[in-house]
Amino acid sequence: MRTIIEYKNVAIHQSEQIVLRDINLTVGEGEFVYLLGRVGSGKSSFMKTMYGELPIVSGEAQILDYDLAHLKRKQVPYLRRKLGVVFQDFQLLTDRNVEENLLFVLRATGWKDRKAMDAHVKDVLEQVGMGNKAYKMPYQLSGGEQQRVVIARALLNMPSLILADEPTGNLDYETGKEIMELLYSISKAGITIVMSTHNLSWPELYPGRNLQFANGNIIEEATR
Repeated sequence: MRTIIEYKNVAIHQSEQIVLRDINLTVGEGEFVYLLGRVGSGKSSFMKTMYGELPIVSGEAQILDYDLAHLKRKQVPYLRRKLGVVFQDFQLLTDRNVEENLLFVLRATGWKDRKAMDAHVKDVLEQVGMGNKAYKMPYQLSGGEQQRVVIARALLNMPSLILADEPTGNLDYETGKEIMELLYSISKAGITIVMSTHNLSWPELYPGRNLQFANGNIIEEATR
């Protein structure tokens, strides 16, 4: 199994304060990993190191063959093209429809052929069950539909890894369950998912690896 994420003796700092210490973790292709713990326990900080928002100060860390401990600023956009990020608050562009939201990302990441772009957008929207909503504006969509579009956006550059930061946090239980089923099916297709959540029913319904964040440490819980 290909290694997607590897951290060795890593410490993570925020404003010179150590948030997490002694992180040793290896995550392989197609794994579904939950980040669990209270607000302020370091889950978001850990996730930010994975997409180059927060530097690795000590230890060794690799993600998708990028050396995070020596990551140069000019490398960050290239790293982010190889992974997808799903946010709790969607972060869709409100002045354009679903299709244009996705085309915007493709243009920004170097796609030129409009015919190929249109076909790819259609494919990813079909994959998340939104094939008939390409013309809709974000405000015309429910929260669950907006999150499906965000997942489609995360899939655009065919990533090996998707980082999902509380993806069901703003959704009701049934809608959240639909989003979980979608993410779980994506992981079964071989894409690694790392997801932070406060909803402890998700690891029960959709088993994966559980990483508990507490007291500046990450402890892996035994699989039940």
